[in-house]
Amino acid sequence: MAVTAEKTYYRFLVLFFTCLLTFGSYFCFDIPSVLQDQFQGNITFQNGTSTNHSGGCVDGLGMSPEEYNLLYAIYAWTNALVVIMAGYLIDKLGNRFGLFLFSFLTVLGSAIFALGSHFKGTPYLLPLMLTGRLLFGSGNGSLTIVQNRVTAFWFKGKELALAFGLTLSFSRLGSVLNFFFTQQFESHYGIQWTLWGGTILCVLGFLAAITVSILDKVGMKQLGLDGAMQEESKKVRVQDVRHLPLRYWLLVLTIMFFYNGVFPFVADASKFIQDKYEGYDQKTAAYVAGAVYDSSLVLSAAVGILIDYVGMRGVLAALCAILTLPVFALLAFTFVPPLVSTLWLGVTYSFAAASMWPSIPLVVPQATLGTAMGLATSVQMIGIGLSNLIVGKILGTKSSERKIPLWRWQQMMIFMLANTIACIATSVILNIVDKKQGGTLNKMSKRAESESGDESDRTPILNAEDDRHLD
Repeated sequence: MAVTAEKTYYRFLVLFFTCLLTFGSYFCFDIPSVLQDQFQGNITFQNGTSTNHSGGCVDGLGMSPEEYNLLYAIYAWTNALVVIMAGYLIDKLGNRFGLFLFSFLTVLGSAIFALGSHFKGTPYLLPLMLTGRLLFGSGNGSLTIVQNRVTAFWFKGKELALAFGLTLSFSRLGSVLNFFFTQQFESHYGIQWTLWGGTILCVLGFLAAITVSILDKVGMKQLGLDGAMQEESKKVRVQDVRHLPLRYWLLVLTIMFFYNGVFPFVADASKFIQDKYEGYDQKTAAYVAGAVYDSSLVLSAAVGILIDYVGMRGVLAALCAILTLPVFALLAFTFVPPLVSTLWLGVTYSFAAASMWPSIPLVVPQATLGTAMGLATSVQMIGIGLSNLIVGKILGTKSSERKIPLWRWQQMMIFMLANTIACIATSVILNIVDKKQGGTLNKMSKRAESESGDESDRTPILNAEDDRHLD
């Protein structure tokens, strides 16, 4: 039987390769988190003296905590600046343009980042590695926008939350494998080869981008929508941003404040666990920190299916923020085993991601979805970048402080708590506004209705006239 775009399995074939787009880049993104000791280790410690880093001296790149957190901040700032224009360009020039350009930038950025590690002890190390993270960030954040745009087109009105959950699961699989294997790989082959291995995984993402481009183009032509989408893209204007509804902006702020607590925490979690809790070596601490992504990997698809059937996206966003409060309280003020907190955070993160991001296509038109996703990612990354900077300042600037004082870690967790409280406030206001405007976010999806007819095997058709009206 010929594979045609009208069939359900064609949509899921597109989804499979779409999921692979960010697998390698998500693996690459958190390599510094797993190897924080190596990034901040003593550059005078000679290679070959020790391979398991079991002693008090760690062979590393000699970065200070502030410089290390700058690697994450520059990634976030780049996203904040680039994704706005990237989203607009994707809307104007199409998915295929974005897939090629931004997947290539992840490869180039990760390669320069790996190259920088060969210049330890020289003035070139930090500029090269920051340049690599800058290019990597401009590609990875924008690539996620294309990924979401492709997914929203093929699954809007059907298994949208499931599709978003699966893309998140594949991305988090990259993160999970990083936390499980990177430290062990580095102990045998060194930090340089480890970073180049991440680059190779980004190349696989580039190959997936080529495949998605072909499938997306063929599928749209079979459905007769390629021309219609191009016509709608020509109508997209920068001024359309003025018409984005209040619910969209509240949703964006909710996302930003929630992620302000997750990503900066994961970036420093491995060292935090080693500094505060007894009996955790670098490898074990990396496993415990990675439990945030383990939970997300296991739960995201199932959570997506649940949300597709019950709706309640706005309510779940608020509940996730409320239930995240105890996580940082436990980390700040108790000595409860850290695995409890990281697993707990992983669960709330899974529900938050599956309820917040798929809500954006419900409140903005398909033709401007790239721009809307770009703005949302930009605001999110501005918040994360500032959070990484603040965390770097809180933790101090002296690389000679092998063990960061616990009072500094406690202040960091209190900062995470403040972001979570802000997330609760914006999500509650979001639900109030959504209820006044028809309660779209908390309604069930139309899948049940579509299953009663022949439309269940067809991709959603773009209704240009309806989509031009924004609340």
